[in-house]
Amino acid sequence: MRAPALLLVLLTTAACAGPPAPLQQVTKPSPAGAVALSGAGEFGSDDTAAIAYDRRLAPAGALASLTAESAGGTTRTSLVVEGFLPNRHYGAHLHTAACGTDPDDAGGHYQHDPGHADPASEVWLDVATDGSGAGRSTARHSWSLDPAALPKSLVIHAKATKRSGAHAGEAGPRVACLTLH
Repeated sequence: MRAPALLLVLLTTAACAGPPAPLQQVTKPSPAGAVALSGAGEFGSDDTAAIAYDRRLAPAGALASLTAESAGGTTRTSLVVEGFLPNRHYGAHLHTAACGTDPDDAGGHYQHDPGHADPASEVWLDVATDGSGAGRSTARHSWSLDPAALPKSLVIHAKATKRSGAHAGEAGPRVACLTLH
């Protein structure tokens, strides 16, 4: 079982004195036709690669790490969060644009099948945190990411995603955003 990259970075910096070192982006080679996306960071207010929009729901020190691997007609996406509010549900989705200072900068939800707001077309990674504010989520899809139109960010929302009805795909205000590479 692989440990998430964020956890490895945290474990290696925990024993050092002083402030933690910035999280490092690790890119691994992909087989031909495969796509690998990732992002990791501590949500701040001045770094648009990992930005918090609501400090009440993404407190100082909140972290996230995301990996998405797509090949052979399958996409697997994993999210790990730490330092969020304990015992709470958050919605989380891949979005079409990179994070910015305005929550709307990340654009709409990434959709494999445009116009369909459902878990078969979008990547929904809702997460329930435990008593320490940590949680994880995974999603698997039977389609590959299009290298010409990749998602650019992960947005964490204030509420769990509505799974059906007229408001399917909605998850409340944007709490934090993580730019993907």
